[in-house]
Amino acid sequence: MNNSNSNLADIQSVQSVDSDWWRGAVIYQIYPRSYQDSNGDGIGDLPGIVSRLPYLESLGVDAVWIAPFYKSPMKDFGYDVSDYRDVDPMFGSLSDFDVLIDKAHSRGLKIIIDLVLSHTSDQHDWFKQSRESRNNPKSDWYVWADAKPDGTPPNNWLSIFGGSAWQWDANREQYYLHNFLTSQPDLNFHNLDVQDELLDVVRFWLDRGVDGFRLDTINFFFADKQLRDNPALSPEERNGSIAPKVNPYNHQKHIHSKNQPENIVFLKRFRSLLDQYPGTTSVGEIGDAQFGLELLGEYTRDNDRVHMCYSFEFLSGEALDAKRLQDIFTRFEKVARQGWSCWALTNHDIQRHATRWQLSDQAQRLYVSLMMSLRGSVCLYQGEELGLPESEIEFEDLQDPYGIEFWPKYKGRDGCRTPMVWEADQVNGGFSESKPWLPVSPSHLELSVDQQEASNDSLLHHYRKAIQFRKDHVTLAKGEQSPMSVEGDVVSFYRTHEKQQLFCAFNLGESSAEVALPDGDWELLDAELGTCISRQGNKAILQEYQAIIARKI
Repeated sequence: MNNSNSNLADIQSVQSVDSDWWRGAVIYQIYPRSYQDSNGDGIGDLPGIVSRLPYLESLGVDAVWIAPFYKSPMKDFGYDVSDYRDVDPMFGSLSDFDVLIDKAHSRGLKIIIDLVLSHTSDQHDWFKQSRESRNNPKSDWYVWADAKPDGTPPNNWLSIFGGSAWQWDANREQYYLHNFLTSQPDLNFHNLDVQDELLDVVRFWLDRGVDGFRLDTINFFFADKQLRDNPALSPEERNGSIAPKVNPYNHQKHIHSKNQPENIVFLKRFRSLLDQYPGTTSVGEIGDAQFGLELLGEYTRDNDRVHMCYSFEFLSGEALDAKRLQDIFTRFEKVARQGWSCWALTNHDIQRHATRWQLSDQAQRLYVSLMMSLRGSVCLYQGEELGLPESEIEFEDLQDPYGIEFWPKYKGRDGCRTPMVWEADQVNGGFSESKPWLPVSPSHLELSVDQQEASNDSLLHHYRKAIQFRKDHVTLAKGEQSPMSVEGDVVSFYRTHEKQQLFCAFNLGESSAEVALPDGDWELLDAELGTCISRQGNKAILQEYQAIIARKI
């Protein structure tokens, strides 16, 4: 009898899980090295994140995405994994992670962890075995190839971090593929044993209670089995690449080194595993400038692949003005209508958008209000809610190998990875009592959390209000979105869910603009967001970087 009641309770618990929570969710990204140091070594860690859970709860976000914390030699700061099933001691322990999961869940926060499946560290035991010989049990776990007759690499593929994507190994007298650092060899996904082992890693973390995964470089999993050369790109086609302009990676159309059709088969296997754990989710990073939205549509449709993806349309240096926003969504409707995007303005790899687009405080407020009004999920990056600008890092303080390689034309990713600033009058902004792994920018201190908590009109409070506004109006999170209209600097669209309809208009320019309201009875919403709440008949005047959101009565 007791067993029967227990089984019934388990079934009811599974049935009560909102498996669709991710659709329209707001996710907050943490770069753990830079969030909070708990033990005074100058590096953020998992207990540090636990100590800041009250702050994360107060933001109103649904989930927290934590960048890699696995064992690693840290050549690429955790994106070079040497053990997928353990925590690097600098971040804590597996028991610390279990505490984090438990404490986050008790506050209603879900935890998404970063999974780097396309490559490992060259210090991983798998690679150490693979490079021993051409006939050992793991000899085919990585992408190996013979040299051309003249000794040069097997093809023309390039690394995102510069130079050839092939590294010679004297032991095997073969080249191995590395799309990133030479210390990050690419796994061979054509080998089913590799896929099985990686899926077992996924199960390991699901069993520990994670709510989902962010999949690093999701379109890099497979390489062309024939190792064919990539074609060249003309100079006119090189704009908008995911790599900095000075990188020769931009000179190729990467149709063979990534974006392979076999990816779909693996993603279906991955999704099938996740579906065994109700309420879990996945978000993929698509690293491709030419085909980003197309791949997003392909990887997220049909409910049997990943749940959502983000590409680089909102992460480029090109300003997100009204016309460009309309163009992105027009293309999205054409190639990804059945898919689901996770929109982001900045992350740990990209110059912070306040600097990238030279945004005023008012413009930053409008952009987050816009993000909270779009169809799709939303990802915020730590410090974005404070309006942190990109930090200026001196060459001698650089840590990022990417920036060191291309300095000074490209300064790398360190400027967006500097420590979070909590208390302006504390040493290192309250991040650590010791010298941090990256310096705290003096310009950040005046934007610290405690300074903004004390001001009702701060950007931090605006972020809270914008997140809550999205939660208060399910139409913004779950609803359909009409095609966008553009008039001058104003972009407008409708959001519809069941019987509710919202009209949204955003002035992305620096001059006032007149907006015509739709016919019928409409109620103007939420002055706390800085939205326009006054009108004359069916018209309203939007000031620079101001929005209007109206609900049909």
